[in-house]
Amino acid sequence: MEQTSTEAADVLLYERDARGVVTLTLNRPQAFNALSDALLDALQRQLDALMHDADARVVVLRGAGRAFCAGHDLKEMHAQSAQSAHEALFARCGKVMTGLSRLPQPVIAQVHGIATAAGCQLVASCDLAVAAHDARFAVSGVNYGLFCSTPGVALARNMLRKQAMEMLLTGEFIDAPTAQMRGLINRVAADGALDAEVQALVASILAKPAAAVRMGKALFYRQVEMGVEAAYQLAAQTMACNMQEPCAREGVQAFIDKRQPAWRTAH
Repeated sequence: MEQTSTEAADVLLYERDARGVVTLTLNRPQAFNALSDALLDALQRQLDALMHDADARVVVLRGAGRAFCAGHDLKEMHAQSAQSAHEALFARCGKVMTGLSRLPQPVIAQVHGIATAAGCQLVASCDLAVAAHDARFAVSGVNYGLFCSTPGVALARNMLRKQAMEMLLTGEFIDAPTAQMRGLINRVAADGALDAEVQALVASILAKPAAAVRMGKALFYRQVEMGVEAAYQLAAQTMACNMQEPCAREGVQAFIDKRQPAWRTAH
């Protein structure tokens, strides 16, 4: 990697390579990367910085140690008894989750081990997700008397309602192939091939013009919450703007000329 820096107490590691690929590593392996206050704050700071980083092309989010993320830090939650403190925590977590979709860069969750409760929410909140074949997913708060209401928001926007409700009501784990079938993740990597599978997806995105990717991602999340008519109006406006971009004009001309676009041959 070209650049390396760390956040507070090293709970979140930041790496960046020469291609503009940023890797954020949840680094609380002893706690299965549970989302402590410090880790949520570190994530928010990085998201705020990436919002204005024109040179960053793709973000990969992964976990250190044996798991991706085990959800909220229940010990910290239990130590706070006031409802106002819990409201602030879940609001802060929600800001991080929605911040992932608002980033101009595509965000890929690289999942191994377990992704439970808010960790499963984190997977669902990323634009794309690739999981190891033996990874497992659950929203298991109901097993401890705490229905995973906030993770349910993200799950319901990735999966069919009855599939999401089954996970939320039972707290049971699903495996990676089931998660892929239900729309929670995109790809299941063969044993030992998780890094390679993620990098293949990264390379595919990097081969596309950054301007088109950024514009398209922003449009996707705005239109999906709209009515159909408003969504088409916004999409039409976005495509018209996209056509003014040099990458689109070159791409269309290359199609007419039956050649590769200049930005593709440069890779």
